[in-house]
Parts: sequence; C-alpha cells; structure tokens
Amino acid sequence: MKVKEITLDMAGSMKLIAKRCFPYAMQVIDRFHVQKLATEALQQIRIKHRWEAIEMENELLERSKEKGLKIEIFSNGDTRKQLLARSRYLLYKSKEKWTLGQSHRAEILFYQYPDLEKAYCLSDELRKIYNQNITKSVAMLKLAHWFKNVEESGFKSFTTLKRTITRHYSDILNYFEKRSTNASAESFNAKIKNFRLQLRGVRDKSFFLFRLSKLFA
Repeated sequence: MKVKEITLDMAGSMKLIAKRCFPYAMQVIDRFHVQKLATEALQQIRIKHRWEAIEMENELLERSKEKGLKIEIFSNGDTRKQLLARSRYLLYKSKEKWTLGQSHRAEILFYQYPDLEKAYCLSDELRKIYNQNITKSVAMLKLAHWFKNVEESGFKSFTTLKRTITRHYSDILNYFEKRSTNASAESFNAKIKNFRLQLRGVRDKSFFLFRLSKLFA
C-alpha cells in the first residue's frame, strides 16, 4: 500500500501483477522497452534489404560465370551484402556516438537506401524525446508529432509500434513525471543470467541463492 511508483514492461501479465500487488502505485512503462521496439522496427527494414542483397549477389555470381560480371564494392570496401550486415550496430546509436568508419558506412548506406535513413530518423527522434528533460505535457505534444511522422512514413513496423505505444499511452507518459527506469533491476537480472550460464544450469536452488547473496548482496 505504501508503494507509490513501479516501473515495468508492456506485458499484460506484469501489468496485472503490479495492479494487484501495488494498487496505489503509478505504473511507468520503462523507456528502454519502448526504445527497443523502435530499434527492432528499424532493424526489420535493414534485414529485409539484406535478404534482397543476398539474393541479388547470388544471381550476380551465377551470371558472372557467363558474362564476367563483378560484384559492386563501395568506397569503404564493403559489398552491398556486407554494408547491410555491418550497419547493424551503428543503427543502435545516435549520430554523435558514431566512429569515423561508422559515419562513412552510414553515409553510403543512407545514399543507397533512403528509406533506412527515414526509419533511422524516426527511431532517433523517439530516443531524443526520452533524452530531453521535458514535462509530461510537452512529451505528449512531441509524441503527437512523432505519430504524424510515422503515419507519413508508411512503414508497417513503425505503424505497429505506434499502435503499441497508443495502447500503453498513459503509462508511457508517466515516465516524464520522475524519469524512473528499472535499468538497475535489468542490469542485476543480466548478471544473474550470466552467473547461471557459468554453472551450466542449476540443480540445488538453495545453494544457488546462497551463492548469489554472497556475490551480489
């Protein structure tokens, strides 16, 4: 009854648990779960282009035996297939955090695939909304503009993301009240998973919890 705020993901079961266990708490959808969906929507477009590039390269290799055709190589040394594969990690970052090599690769990528640049801008725009120290009302206005940009883009994956955000709209906006996240809990969970992997599984749960308390308490 004393808990005033709780951060959680968008799972329906978690929302129900939080409602029953903490009836007076304000529910906050963790920002990283929303941003992760935006990144996955972006990566889906990249993966689609990558499969097309693989198919194109296979056809080119088959025809090259007859006509002596060569695979296209860009100025940074990447083939089209490599360009799309190696661009995976730079799309997770904001432009300010790119290395020189990543900036060059992004320039080539966005020139070849303007739709990827458009999708990256949508993902980056959502990230910047979260990074700004703004009030809930301002965040509501900025999200409305972002929704409009998503509609104009025509990307199916981002339209699905927009519908997901709309369904959890009030809980997502609650983040801008105190900017609370469950990053520390997620980090601890990752440590526990890594520790469990080192043991090749757990048989004695009591001893496992004992070791956890000694190592991480």
